[in-house]
Amino acid sequence: MAKNNKKTDTSTGIEENIEALLAYLFGWISGLVFLLIEKKSDFAKFHAAQSVVVFGGLSVLAIIFEFIPIIGKVLLGLTYILELVLWILLMIKAYQKEKFRVPIAADLADKLIGSVKNKK
Repeated sequence: MAKNNKKTDTSTGIEENIEALLAYLFGWISGLVFLLIEKKSDFAKFHAAQSVVVFGGLSVLAIIFEFIPIIGKVLLGLTYILELVLWILLMIKAYQKEKFRVPIAADLADKLIGSVKNKK
């Protein structure tokens, strides 16, 4: 949980902490948008990639749980609660210019950023 205090330009002209917060606003969709358009800020790109991994993964889990009788509904409810908690926490941390790393998801986000960089 390293703090990032330097002010860096972004491709959009928005402050990087605001852009990072916006990457979480609409879950994996806004994360994907900022991941594709952001070229300058590693901080904003990390949060965009983490948004794609975290909320994309939770969306896939929710779809799977829909098809499981009884216990699936319980797991679906827990998934929605987890999603809400992470959504609020990650937006707050991004706004505070903190590179908060969700276990497992942050490592996948780092790999995602690396693969996006290699394709450019």
